[in-house]
Amino acid sequence: MAALCDIGVIGLAVMGANLARNAARKGLRVAIENRHAERTDALLRDFGHEGVFVPARTLAEFVASLARPRAILMMVQAGPPVDALIDELTPLLESGDILIDGGNSLFSDTQRRAKAVTGHQLRYVGMGVSGGEEGALEGPSMMPGGDRGAYDHIAPIVTRMAAQVDGTPCCRYIGPDGAGHYVKMVHNGIEYADMQLIAEAYDLLRGVYGLEAARIADIFAGWKEGDLDSYLIEITATVLR
Repeated sequence: MAALCDIGVIGLAVMGANLARNAARKGLRVAIENRHAERTDALLRDFGHEGVFVPARTLAEFVASLARPRAILMMVQAGPPVDALIDELTPLLESGDILIDGGNSLFSDTQRRAKAVTGHQLRYVGMGVSGGEEGALEGPSMMPGGDRGAYDHIAPIVTRMAAQVDGTPCCRYIGPDGAGHYVKMVHNGIEYADMQLIAEAYDLLRGVYGLEAARIADIFAGWKEGDLDSYLIEITATVLR
């Protein structure tokens, strides 16, 4: 009998597929399932050589392929789709199994869902994931919150998947209930304000001072060497070049 999987990923759009590939590349056995089987087939066809993927055609088959307590990473659209998926999964799961919402759910929804699944003896983790498409594949920043015991169980998995800076994983338990998604919300607010600032700086340099893209790229590259150093400043220079 084949070994059971370490983690399962449901939802194989860009972020979900790349997180599944990330886990497989790190030596984890990964169960995968998608509402439309074409995405499952495409992942196996294009990236099946990267590690151990165990595809499923049904949620029951998916759940059966996971080692207990099951760790299930849900990568579906925030809002009603998350509730619908939880409703489908709950009858298939057993006491102590762990549901992880890796999408951009509203923190209050995460609080509500955590309370609801506790009534079924399940555990819930709301985990912000930052880094976009490339980060999901190469190593994102992860902001897990919720049931502490559940986090302790999945920590060896998610810290292996996370970005590493000087040997330290960019993943830390944030707090109970919706804490992880709350921090991700604050993170997004800061990031979007930063992008707005960059856009306005570009507009001034281009519209007011009449500088060409290559010259503005030089300015942003210079800013990256000082107090304004950030990934967004770096990629702005790259895009402008």
